[in-house]
Amino acid sequence: MDFPKILILIQPFTNNTGGGITLGNLFKGWPKNKLAVASLPGLINTNIDTDICDTYYQLGEKEMTWKFPFNMIKRKYTSGLLDFQNHSVQEIVPKKSKLRSRVLINYIEPSLKWLGLMETIYKLDLSEEFCNWLDEYQPDIIYAQAHGRNRVKFCSRVKQYTNKPMVFHMMDDWPEFVRGESIFGKYWEKVVDKEFKKLLEVSDLHLGISELMEVEYLRRYNIQFKAFHNPIDFDFWKKGQKSNWEINGEYPKILYAGRMGLGIEKSLKLLAETISIINKKSGRSIQFILQVAEKKKWMNKFKCIIHRPFVPYEELPEKFGEADILYLPYDFSEKAVKFIKYSMPTKASEYMISGTPILIFAPGDTALVNYAEKYHWAKVVKNEDIEELVNSVEKLLDCPEERERYGKSAILLAKDKHEAFKVRNDFRKALISVIE
Repeated sequence: MDFPKILILIQPFTNNTGGGITLGNLFKGWPKNKLAVASLPGLINTNIDTDICDTYYQLGEKEMTWKFPFNMIKRKYTSGLLDFQNHSVQEIVPKKSKLRSRVLINYIEPSLKWLGLMETIYKLDLSEEFCNWLDEYQPDIIYAQAHGRNRVKFCSRVKQYTNKPMVFHMMDDWPEFVRGESIFGKYWEKVVDKEFKKLLEVSDLHLGISELMEVEYLRRYNIQFKAFHNPIDFDFWKKGQKSNWEINGEYPKILYAGRMGLGIEKSLKLLAETISIINKKSGRSIQFILQVAEKKKWMNKFKCIIHRPFVPYEELPEKFGEADILYLPYDFSEKAVKFIKYSMPTKASEYMISGTPILIFAPGDTALVNYAEKYHWAKVVKNEDIEELVNSVEKLLDCPEERERYGKSAILLAKDKHEAFKVRNDFRKALISVIE
């Protein structure tokens, strides 16, 4: 069976999240009529990519039920198939109130998480309608990405109902983060650990996101995981690929592109301080381009920062290739390290293939640093030391040989380990193995 019929649980195909981009790059080329997604209304937004899959079952009010009084105030979403075949994403996905979303995300949800109530005020279950659709769709394989107790339990229920082989793909080590999320963290850590282990037990194949995750999960769960990271299409990325490592003009550009928030933001501020120090003492005009969703107030404190909103995905090769350094940071706090320790940024392979020298600023025990030091594809600073960061930035800008060495090494590694045709073929074979 060359292309089995797949049901993807929870994670939709999106063009603005690591999980969604990785999903799209792994399943690209799969027949559309053999892919379907069952996802949550909160994840189905205007960034949905329907080029690869346009069969979506929305897990709405019949599958996601809220306890009183939240059932009175939560927005109700229709359960069932969304007609992306005949309507655009903008026509189907309802516009969300920015004020309502901001209040929920910034105030209500953090409070509920801290009190240990977030996973108790709703239930995600199989409705009669969803079961009927499962019976009609008849997948050969279930592929799941899940983060959180209710989503994990839902995946286990789908596996039990369908009795189909399940492939579980882990993106972040979120179970290690549970203890610090609430005042009852120790209790929820035990509950989540038990339910997550149950999901792993019923899964037929276990995938991870990094080589270090493979090692840790074998130790922790005594289960063999196989790493599949974001693959890259060379033809798409080579149009912006660097072949000359001289500094681009009188305004050197250091670029960070991606998300902000937990595990990232403090290290962005530190690089801004670093660049300010270098510019002041040397008279240079280094620019720090932050290609992120929104401009934060703290950015106004730094003359070197240029905010650039997200650009269309097809423009990324040129944007990455135009930069003189690509910045790949993680924060050093205990909380941040727990969350990102075994993760691998989606943009890592995209940074590599650009050929632009990469500067990693992250704790030494993370999968990212482990991978960079093992294969020598980036300059690494693994101490939260601004003086060391200053010296590393200066050397990476001033030493053409070092810039070229890192750039070429990254391109070679991307071709060896992240080339899309090879990775997709290995991924398809791995999935097929559960039904052979």
